[in-house]
Amino acid sequence: MSYSFSVANDFDKLEAELTGLYGAAAAPEQVLRYRSLLRRLEETFGSVEKAAVFSAPGRTEIGGNHTDHQHGKVLAGSVNLDVIAAVAPSGDNCIRIQSEGFPMDVVDLSDLEIHEEEKNTSAAIIRGIAAWFAQRGCKIEGFNAYTTSNVLKGSGLSSSAAFEVLVANIINDLFYESKCDAVRLAQIGQYAENVYFGKPSGLLDQMASSVGSMVTIDFADNTSPVVERVDFDFAATGHALCIVDSGADHADLTDEYAAVTRELKEICAYFDRSVLREVSEEEFYAALPFLRRKAGDRAVLRAIHVYEDNRRVTEQVAALRRGDFEAFLALVKESGLSSWRFLQNVVPAGYTHHQEVAMALALCEKLLGGRGACRVHGGGFAGTIQAFVPMDLLDTFKKEMERVLGDGSCHVLTIRPVGGKRLV
Repeated sequence: MSYSFSVANDFDKLEAELTGLYGAAAAPEQVLRYRSLLRRLEETFGSVEKAAVFSAPGRTEIGGNHTDHQHGKVLAGSVNLDVIAAVAPSGDNCIRIQSEGFPMDVVDLSDLEIHEEEKNTSAAIIRGIAAWFAQRGCKIEGFNAYTTSNVLKGSGLSSSAAFEVLVANIINDLFYESKCDAVRLAQIGQYAENVYFGKPSGLLDQMASSVGSMVTIDFADNTSPVVERVDFDFAATGHALCIVDSGADHADLTDEYAAVTRELKEICAYFDRSVLREVSEEEFYAALPFLRRKAGDRAVLRAIHVYEDNRRVTEQVAALRRGDFEAFLALVKESGLSSWRFLQNVVPAGYTHHQEVAMALALCEKLLGGRGACRVHGGGFAGTIQAFVPMDLLDTFKKEMERVLGDGSCHVLTIRPVGGKRLV
């Protein structure tokens, strides 16, 4: 256990870490942010001599839309928005985490069983992560933490996964001698989300946040995914990465999201398989007449998207590795069109008056004028789109998107070089 940062004397050491993590231009703003974080830790829990400071980034899906839950391939990147925490010993057997703007979570380490009434809460995530470590003999001691986040909620940037990776990093570093690597920490977050929180999510979000930079992940074996970093200097392309909030609300769209996996399960069931990765394309296309009758045309089209987007991920990675950014952008466009036409996660079924994501994509294409690329981002139906915008168009693009969609709707991001980590 190592709370090595002296709150009173070691801030110069932290400032050096911030420059390395966020870049020289953003460092002054981050210094103020971390000073506030440490002040809030003491205001919430009392005077602190020693602390530890952690960060875990949000993520953006770049390739592979709705492929991870079918054990497919994805391309993702961590972004320069993160959840940060200042941590100090509590002196008792409880984990207390005060996330800015939310009620405090308190988890008694003597009770790490699943609590049904706690599902869908951050306390369930904390308890589940602690339980994973405790089951492997980790002697966790109580601690207090204050967290704050600038990861945009509802943006498809996965603030929940960043929180999971953050908590896993805290326990791994302070109490488990950092025995878990980034891939294992992502799996721990997924375990807590699936088993304790009660959400049967894939592993993409946690993996991108934990590993950092740009990564391609093959989920053929979901218990041991193949993760490869994609070293590419995105800053040198002359494009900005923008996440644009369409203004559509995710509320009441649970059935739309569930229908995607449900219909793909119907396709797989015909072959007595559990996920589409286990069904060859040859088998799939040979059975089209039967699949259309059994599962319906939308299910078939959605399966076609998954096959094609898996192939596109491989091609995107190859394009980036050979430095062919134009080929990469063409594949981003193809993926976006496939999501719209085949996966059909742009407009919720039956919506006519409200088609915010489609409207945002149409405006984006108009402003780009054939340059760059755009696509639906994340789960779809609501939330955000992603755009790669040439720098000479960026000011006009941002201004016009916000004129139509509202102030603050267009967020200009960068790819963060590292994933979840301890700073000091």
